[in-house]
Amino acid sequence: MEIQGKSVFSGVAIGPLSIYAKADNVVKRVKIQDADSEIKRFEDAKEEAKKQLQELHDKALKEVGEANAEIFEVHQMMLDDGDYVDSITNIITSQLVNAEYAVATTGDNFSQMFAAMDDDYMRARSADIKDISNRVVSILQGAVNGGIASDVPVILLADDLAPSETVQLDKSLVLSFVTRGGSTNSHTAILARTMSIPSLIGAQYPEDINGHMGIVDGYKGILIVDPDEETLAFYKKKQEEDNEKKRLLQELKGKENITLDGKKINLYANIGGVGDVADVLQNDAGGIGLFRSEFLYLGCDDYPSEEQQFQAYKSVAETMAGKKVIIRTLDIGADKQVDYFHLAKEENPAMGYRAIRICLDRPDIFKTQLRALFRASYYGNIGIMYPMIISMDEVRQIKVIVAEVKAELDEQGIPYGEVEQGVMIETPAAVLISDELAKEVDFFSIGTNDLTQYTLACDRQNAAIEKIADPHHPAVLKAIQMTIENGHKGGAWVGICGELGADTTLTETFLRMGIDELSVSPSRILTVREAIRKVDLSK
Repeated sequence: MEIQGKSVFSGVAIGPLSIYAKADNVVKRVKIQDADSEIKRFEDAKEEAKKQLQELHDKALKEVGEANAEIFEVHQMMLDDGDYVDSITNIITSQLVNAEYAVATTGDNFSQMFAAMDDDYMRARSADIKDISNRVVSILQGAVNGGIASDVPVILLADDLAPSETVQLDKSLVLSFVTRGGSTNSHTAILARTMSIPSLIGAQYPEDINGHMGIVDGYKGILIVDPDEETLAFYKKKQEEDNEKKRLLQELKGKENITLDGKKINLYANIGGVGDVADVLQNDAGGIGLFRSEFLYLGCDDYPSEEQQFQAYKSVAETMAGKKVIIRTLDIGADKQVDYFHLAKEENPAMGYRAIRICLDRPDIFKTQLRALFRASYYGNIGIMYPMIISMDEVRQIKVIVAEVKAELDEQGIPYGEVEQGVMIETPAAVLISDELAKEVDFFSIGTNDLTQYTLACDRQNAAIEKIADPHHPAVLKAIQMTIENGHKGGAWVGICGELGADTTLTETFLRMGIDELSVSPSRILTVREAIRKVDLSK
């Protein structure tokens, strides 16, 4: 069986198919006969949940430090809470119902109870109760490893994946993503490109293929279910050829990003968390051009503290050993929702309450992040960039808050380094006032994903209009050209951190425009380096 989709990253993946198990699956109330065996099911699932949490704790300890890992210890203790366990076993025994229903009901009841308390700390535990209950229910329903019902690498099938879900995935178990929905600019697609794995969107697969053998052909955009031996042999050979091409690209490691006529360009990497730094180093990036800090918030049940953020930023800065690390301040809203921010539902969230708008409206959250960033700057070469800028007034407000943060750190005797500050150019408004903005900041970083959607009035999450959401549109390219020219006139260097930066059909175009930096997924570093080294700007 062949299922047509649209490729978001080329290549070949071969392995078992696994339908992603949503953590919030509907739980049905089922009458049972044997309460003791159902209680045993719950106890086994509880122990499996504790085992998973310990593994997450150990992983987080290595990747993001002790402060961020602590939550997983708390969750393990909550699973053993006497009142919580008693409630579940009592519901099973007295109502003769299945363990899933008892756990879900107890989770809802306890969550509501904590949410109604006056104490802030206890209210925060409401989300923790919900989280551990969802984990136990998922295990009872057969889903483990953060929604992947397998202990071996799989081709993961899903309707689509939210950013908060991709954060929780054990990425070592994902060979490929295949989604029914989404777009080439969805976070699942961006994650696939970051991980350098072949993936499809818009593939309308049936539910009955879970567990079957599959092949994802990222070149043709097809999913092949239960391939015959001849087809399987063909794609195994294709995989070997791809691996050989990757091996040849490795020979570019350690070489300069320099055109044939001697123009050098900075080639940096985009990352979503501390765990991605290994890919940055492995692919020989010159620095990090975009650290998406919102993933620290998406991975928590409550606002990450200054110390949690400081440890994460410090770890990246130290690991990069003096290479540039540009960290984007919190960019939530639109398609990146965080429950504990309690953002109102919007008719058009892409143009709504998001990014710098939230930060300037909630300065306590913003100052916490800025304090962590400036503290971490003492340990490496950190730059800060601010997203979704549309006015000079926003830049002035940011400068006032930054001055307050620096004054507080000075008063407390806390050291910090020299920090370059820049803005993201991702709206037509920012492009049109880029001549003024350039005089106020050190650099521009062009976010081509949002710049395309706002310039063309095309929601980048809407698959129905994706065919006209063309990042090669002359209006988008003219906006990039204007930004580069105005940035240089005002003394700011200019980079591209959107997905378009990795499009090697435009590499020469960007170089001729005068771009100073390209920041791409780690897996694309060597490919873009190869393209740069083939360009001769003297011709």
